[in-house]
Parts: sequence; structure tokens; C-alpha cells
Amino acid sequence: MLTAITREVSSGIGNCELTYLPRVEINLDLARAQHHEYQKALVDIGCRVSALPSEPDLPDSSFVEDVAVVLDEIAVIARPGVESRRAEVASVAQALRQFRELVTIQAPGTLEGGDVLRLSKTIYVGKSGRSNQAGIEQLEALTARFGYIVVPLEVKGCLHLKSAVTQVAADALLLNPEWTSGVPFRGFELIFVDPREPYGANALLANGRVIYPVSFPRTRERLEARGIGVAAVDVSELQKAEGALTCCSLIFEAG
Repeated sequence: MLTAITREVSSGIGNCELTYLPRVEINLDLARAQHHEYQKALVDIGCRVSALPSEPDLPDSSFVEDVAVVLDEIAVIARPGVESRRAEVASVAQALRQFRELVTIQAPGTLEGGDVLRLSKTIYVGKSGRSNQAGIEQLEALTARFGYIVVPLEVKGCLHLKSAVTQVAADALLLNPEWTSGVPFRGFELIFVDPREPYGANALLANGRVIYPVSFPRTRERLEARGIGVAAVDVSELQKAEGALTCCSLIFEAG
């Protein structure tokens, strides 16, 4: 059974890190309600949700994906690219310890899970403002013994690689071609976001089912035209914090 580690929304989310979006007021009660609906959607697609408690002093801490990369064999404990997020790591590492051997990205490397897209034994990593070359090289060294190939990709105009591309079917990816190139993804059908919805490339695929934001209806139509059914969730308040669906959980087979 799939396990999904989440963390309840911080009361300090209004002080979140922002890079590409202007700061606007976040309705905390609504953000928490939407996060709970997201957790319910995870349960509905067959995940066992393990929710960590809220961290009032860590505004971005509900975006748990950024602090670890969970593979079949190990969990790579990341080193976020901004200082304010590094205190999030310890509690997530403790939660993962019962499931995987832990390995760690060390300074001067930085790596955030939002930049990591694993497709079978190939790990694509965004060269973004949050993940640097040293972090990517360490990830390559830590995973090579298990047969993984690490492929760095240029990212522009967005926070993470998975802001620009995510998997939506066994053979299909959802892509914003303005933010990263589709050229490396040979063997996959590329479904492009509607140009009016540049943030629409982040979808969450688990157990063969896709969770997708209600805020991108035109891109959703493109997915459905391809025969990909989606469970739509409203995460509008989390999106104000530059949050996305994939970053709100760490999903893996618990064994």
C-alpha cells in the first residue's frame, strides 16, 4: 500500500518564501480546509496518509516533498536552497527512518524534492534557484549504486522542475514548454498546458490516478481529452504560497 506523508498547514504560512509570486493574504482556515480535502483525495486514490503536526515557526513546512526524495531503496534527505526551510528536515527524516535507509545531501550542495522527477530508473533534476550543481552531483553519487541515471535539466521562470513537468500516465507527461524542454523525455507523450495556465503542469499521479487543481480547467480538458480522468481539488490558498499538489506529500510504497 502507498504511504503518503503530509504535514498540517503552519499557522505562519503567510510568512512563506516567495520567488515568482507577489505576496497576498492567505486565509489560514481555508488553507487548512483545502489541505484536508487534499489528504482525503490521497486516501480516495488508495494512500495511507500519515500527517505530521503543524510547525508554527516553519511557514513552508506543509510542502514536505521539498525536504526528501524517496526512492524504492533509500530516502535522500535534501538540503533546501533557502536557509529558512532547513529546520523542516529533521522531523521528516525521523518519519522516513522507519521505512528507508537515509542518505543526506551535504553543504555546499542544495537540493529540493520539487526539482526531482523520477521516471523509472532515470531521475531528472531541475537546475533551479533551489537545487545547485553540487546537490545534483551528490544525488547522482548516492543513487548510482542502485542503477539510477541522473539527468540535469535547465529550469527557467518557475520555482521547481515539477512546476514545469509532471507525470500524468505511464507514458505521458504534462509540460509547460516555456519553463523546461521536453526534448529529454523520449518515449513519453507530451501534453502541453494551455498557454493561459502556465502553472498548470503540476499534477499528482499515484496508483494510476491523477489529482489535479480545479484552477486550471483548460489544461484539465486537455488531460481528459487524452483519456486521463482526474480528481479535482481546490488548493487556491496553498498556491498563493507557491505550493503545488506534488509538494504537499511524500508518496512511496511502505513495503
